[in-house]
Amino acid sequence: MENFNQVESDIISKIEKVTNRNSLDSIKTDIFGKKGIITELFKKISTLNQSQKKEYASKLNSLKIKVTNVLEKKIADFEQAEINKKLKNEKIDVTLPGRTHFSGKIHPVSQVIDEVTSIFSEIGFSVEEGPDIETEYFNFSALNTPENHPARDMHDTFYLDQSKDLLLRTHTSPVQIRTMLKDKPPFKIIAPGRTYRCDSDQTHSPMFHQLEGLHIDKNINMGHLKGCLYYFVKKFFEVEKVKMRFRPSHFPFTEPSAEVDIGYKIENGKIKVGEGDKWLEVLGCGMVHPNVLKNAKVNPKQYQGYAFGVGLDRLAMLKYGINDLRAFFESDIRWLEFYGFDPLDVPTNYRGLSR
Repeated sequence: MENFNQVESDIISKIEKVTNRNSLDSIKTDIFGKKGIITELFKKISTLNQSQKKEYASKLNSLKIKVTNVLEKKIADFEQAEINKKLKNEKIDVTLPGRTHFSGKIHPVSQVIDEVTSIFSEIGFSVEEGPDIETEYFNFSALNTPENHPARDMHDTFYLDQSKDLLLRTHTSPVQIRTMLKDKPPFKIIAPGRTYRCDSDQTHSPMFHQLEGLHIDKNINMGHLKGCLYYFVKKFFEVEKVKMRFRPSHFPFTEPSAEVDIGYKIENGKIKVGEGDKWLEVLGCGMVHPNVLKNAKVNPKQYQGYAFGVGLDRLAMLKYGINDLRAFFESDIRWLEFYGFDPLDVPTNYRGLSR
């Protein structure tokens, strides 16, 4: 177990020594950023046994609250000092209209990535990454995609040279292959990241965000896949129960393959996920094709596994009521101020994902 008193003392000591706002922002990133001290401590929760988790999480949440309060007080002190300086050095025309101060917000896509990562870390998934510029082999061939498959056409894929050897990855599935080639099974990973396709309208963008999931081990079956996805959907949409159905589909890299729909209803003009007589498609999944395992040097007679892919932008739209994907990339500060999230709110399954 961590010595939380020592961690608290070290962090607060660093904050109190800060003499300007820029240094404080840097310290804040060191504490609450993606690889910050507090964030790393939250990631350790999934490695603890059940008897340790409750005590650890309680102490960690208490630490986060104390550090957040100290940071907010320090920020307020700097802001007040800046105001006092301006009052001393400037003449203020009190008849001018007031101006709002925008201090920055977390983008909904970044928030959703953190939420999804938190959920899957609870059930033992680790995070893997891969390059945005991929080879044709990793993006298509190793994933059992036939030479004449429509996805390989130039109107779907951004190729970077005439030989079509290099391209902007069309999905995060190549991370599956790279992970399996560099290590030995079992594997239990998620791979969030940017992907690229020639498409643009209200619900499609040339660049979008996707999350790939992969679990390879002995005696894995569709039941494990269903349980994993049910847990994810329930936690992400923060509902007690959810209607879910698997529709037969086809993907070159899985067999059998399925599209996953969740139930919903319209209530007071808003989508309510989980129950209802309507269905909404949220992701694709299936059992990893034996040819993919062979291409990744994994024995398909000894190991099996499932994979799934979900659009993170689409999840953000569904959960937070955003009806136009294009607004995600327009850099409109008014939009971000409305839909953005507090930078200090790190999503966890213990204190809630969305705020």
